[in-house]
Amino acid sequence: MLLTFALVLSACGKSAPTNTVESLVAHPDRLREVEQRCANVDAKMAPDECNAASEARHRLFMGNGPQYTPPKDPPKF
Repeated sequence: MLLTFALVLSACGKSAPTNTVESLVAHPDRLREVEQRCANVDAKMAPDECNAASEARHRLFMGNGPQYTPPKDPPKF
């Protein structure tokens, strides 16, 4: 009986959010849905999901391109 009770309690723990930044970047249609729900202040939306949607939109907009590196020698005018 005690073992069953322990198993039931362990199953009630918080689950990881299904919408990660990587999954939202890979599925822009799902990203739009999550952003819309966050914009409407849906009470069922977890703040973690809204933060993941924000980060995914940032990555889609800014990209993962090469960063600027200045030249070793300064330019001569």
